[in-house]
Amino acid sequence: MRERNPAVLNAGHYYHVRGGSDRYMVSLGELLESKGHTVVPFAVRDPENRESPWTDRFPDPVDVQNGGLRDAAQFLYSRPAERALRSILSDTPVDVAHLHIYYGQLTTSILRPLRERGIPIVQTLHDYKLACPVYTMVAGDRICEACRGKSFLPALPRRCNRGSLARTLVSVAESYVSRLKGRCHELDHFIAPSDFMRRKMIELDLVDPDRITAIPHHVDLPPREESPAPGKHILYFGRIESVKGVRTLIEAAGPLRECRLVIAGRGGGKAEMESLVERQGWDHIRFVGFQSGEDLERLIRESIATVLPSEWYENYPLAIMESHARSRPVIGAIIGGIPEMIDDGTDGFLFPPGDVEALRDALERATGDLSAAVRMGEAGRRRAEERYDADLHYDRILEVYRRVL
Repeated sequence: MRERNPAVLNAGHYYHVRGGSDRYMVSLGELLESKGHTVVPFAVRDPENRESPWTDRFPDPVDVQNGGLRDAAQFLYSRPAERALRSILSDTPVDVAHLHIYYGQLTTSILRPLRERGIPIVQTLHDYKLACPVYTMVAGDRICEACRGKSFLPALPRRCNRGSLARTLVSVAESYVSRLKGRCHELDHFIAPSDFMRRKMIELDLVDPDRITAIPHHVDLPPREESPAPGKHILYFGRIESVKGVRTLIEAAGPLRECRLVIAGRGGGKAEMESLVERQGWDHIRFVGFQSGEDLERLIRESIATVLPSEWYENYPLAIMESHARSRPVIGAIIGGIPEMIDDGTDGFLFPPGDVEALRDALERATGDLSAAVRMGEAGRRRAEERYDADLHYDRILEVYRRVL
């Protein structure tokens, strides 16, 4: 290793919080800087980007919604991103590159200048890109393992990208170009936020076991509540889609008139779910739209428990981490990385995904004994302190960096 604190290129779509991967990229950069590392961000231009000495050299973004042929070509392989990274590396020493979601905007074009300079490359797997051309392993609101990272053609008849054959064709093409230009073999190490993700990548023979390490994300730990008060409602916060289990949640909570359910978020299924609640007259279920910052903080702290009823392979949901950090138990589906994060009966409840009756039972158990819910929330806080501490996360990340240097 060339120095005690290696300089890190921290690369992803955007240099501001727009989604979960951006949030982690930004927070990781802040953590590394607090430990004395030089962190060089690399993303596409965006008016909301944070300031840095390098932002004026970021490449322009690709318009993935309404772009023409030029944008389609750059979605597959971005020459502007390659040139921009070369420019930065020409006068900025970097010891290791840490990639997040770079495909679609920066693309595999950025691998070449890194390899030319012998810079080791680490990637955090925020989604199932290695296995699936639409990154989710979901087709038609159902889990799908048809492609398995081998042939991406099964996605075409399934129209996996929002039901559009044209969009799916572009996604399939991008996956093949990504493979051709070095999707896996040019990366030195992968970081999986969950053991489930790590096992799945090994099971599908996409990554060698010695090239992937499971490291949970870290989370800010607010001050402990001296005497947590019993909450008032069950809270769901996240995307409102069938694959997130929101319909199952509504059907489970519908008959429970004493169980106040608050649903915070937006998504393609929001109008349908609101219509279902209105038709049934379930006025104890309330939609409050997308919430963030202090408003979301208040909703979590006023909850009895939060719920994550997902029906797809969740990786390592931030919603669970944030809930436990704020001393709230979590009701979660036994799927993806969720069961790694909840000790059933201790800091939350687990139920089979899609099982309305089992989820209803969990909701009744959570709301039936508020003092028990408070104790479970305190157990969740202890879990957060033990597993999601920033210093612990830093040590694990630095160990991976040292491994590849």
